[in-house]
Amino acid sequence: MAQQLYQEDYDVVVIGGGCAGVAAAASAAKNGAKTLLLEAGSMIGGELITGLPVDGALNARGEWIVGGILKEILDEHERLGGYIGPVKDWRLIWYVCIDPEMMKIAVSNVVRRYGVNTWLYSFAEDVVVKDGRVTGVVVVNKRQRTLVNAKVVIDCSGDGDVAMLAGGAAMISNDEGEFQPLTMLFRIGGIDTEKLLKFCVDKPENLAVGESEWMGAELSARACAERLYEQGQPAVFIKGDGPLIQEGIASGELYPTALIGIIPVSSERREVSVNTTRIANIDATDTKALSQAFGGLVDQAWSCIRFMRKRIPGFEQSYFAGLAHRIGIRETRRIVGDYVLTRDDVFYARKRDDGIGKGSHHIDIHQDGIKQVRIPVADGGSYDMPYDMLVARGLTNVYVAGRCMSADREAHGSARVMGPCMAQGEAAGLGAVLSLGLNDPGNIRGVPVRTLRDGLQRQGAILDGTH
Repeated sequence: MAQQLYQEDYDVVVIGGGCAGVAAAASAAKNGAKTLLLEAGSMIGGELITGLPVDGALNARGEWIVGGILKEILDEHERLGGYIGPVKDWRLIWYVCIDPEMMKIAVSNVVRRYGVNTWLYSFAEDVVVKDGRVTGVVVVNKRQRTLVNAKVVIDCSGDGDVAMLAGGAAMISNDEGEFQPLTMLFRIGGIDTEKLLKFCVDKPENLAVGESEWMGAELSARACAERLYEQGQPAVFIKGDGPLIQEGIASGELYPTALIGIIPVSSERREVSVNTTRIANIDATDTKALSQAFGGLVDQAWSCIRFMRKRIPGFEQSYFAGLAHRIGIRETRRIVGDYVLTRDDVFYARKRDDGIGKGSHHIDIHQDGIKQVRIPVADGGSYDMPYDMLVARGLTNVYVAGRCMSADREAHGSARVMGPCMAQGEAAGLGAVLSLGLNDPGNIRGVPVRTLRDGLQRQGAILDGTH
């Protein structure tokens, strides 16, 4: 029997409750829009609650380049407790270490503070399009189907679901049809940080360090390891082509991997998150293929835990503390916007008058096995992301932000991390509100970028004054 179609009206509808969607919804609601945030899963936060650190919030010089909604969420995390903060990896970047359990609460608190209406377990099934304008989104969940009438839609789905349903164009993969590997983060508790860092000093040939001038390129691997020891955090990248991992692969103890990334998440619990598992060349929009990959990722996680207990000092008495709540997806569709962010924009740290946020993460393209492309941003700086990369080409009132952004594959390899994704989302949220006051309400191409920039800076976004 056909399900009844209910109707509700909103100013702004945000599809996807990951880090970009959270920033977009909070920004729109903070500025007075009636805002709906749709999330297909059981909670909002996306990669903020998996165990990953926030990459791309500081440049390689250690300057903060993303503020605004991200800072509000980090401040809330710090108020709740367990916040670690910026850590230098002595390879390429600074990243912000967070506790994923505390972050679940912090994200929810900030979104609710601004009155965002959140629907969990809800999917965008279809759209209503009139003359290039998405006037409504058909939302499905277990209870009902609802036509949500919207003035502006912000697609933060990761896969560009709404933009594609509305007739937008997408860039997918590369010329060879490759996709960056899927991953499953896991957490290990009860580690001995002193022993781990001493091992790094004793066996620096295993470390990925000193890959840019701002991260010890002039130093020996041992000198970089000594800096990690002095920092005192269990923040260590063990490289895939180093002797430790190569021995593990040769013995069959470990799968081929580019790294074992050890990231602190809780000093109190002596807990780290581990980024290492990988299954490459899966189109994650294929639900069957994605589901089948889950078992392989879990098997890899468990083999890595055994390997670390056996081979890495400091993990002998450690225990399994948890899996991320979802598979980590690095790339699927990139929606074509009015501007496509390019490799050169990123690499040359280009600044722009129409910038609505910054990125600084290196061009980071994971490949099958131990291969990975890592190209740092010039001079340890940051690049500006232009407004037009948020505007879905051919659609009047649809923004794209987050993993489905408008960028070529190499630029996407930098801008896909949490810092710039949250900056994109925040700008889209405020841009949506500004568009509501135009003579043609919701026409996002009419938003004055100078007015948007001024508004973003008033709410703490960082657009100028950094390298």
